[in-house]
Amino acid sequence: MEPLMAVVVGIMFAAAIYMMLRRSIVKLVIGLILLSNAANLLFFTAAGMTRGAPPLIPEGADGPVGTVGDPLPMALILTAIVIAFGVLAFALVLINKAYQVVQADDLDQMKDTDT
Repeated sequence: MEPLMAVVVGIMFAAAIYMMLRRSIVKLVIGLILLSNAANLLFFTAAGMTRGAPPLIPEGADGPVGTVGDPLPMALILTAIVIAFGVLAFALVLINKAYQVVQADDLDQMKDTDT
């Protein structure tokens, strides 16, 4: 399962970089979203994927019994998702304002304005 995930992460990073190199600002934001999701998936895969093993310790036990999942990567990825959502919301507001001022989606046209 992990080699497949490595391929998926590589494809997502490649697609994100491709989208971020386009001239459209909307495609840039889509690439930013893909990049953050690819980074989260990379971190999740690198931390090790344990299916069906909750990170719980039974009552009365001194430690975990059997195989358990690591809760730290899950918590870090959840935090990264929330931060990525905030960055996306800010980027959408910024794009909307830039489009209202410049009336163009092309990054080259936005660079040439003096407003």
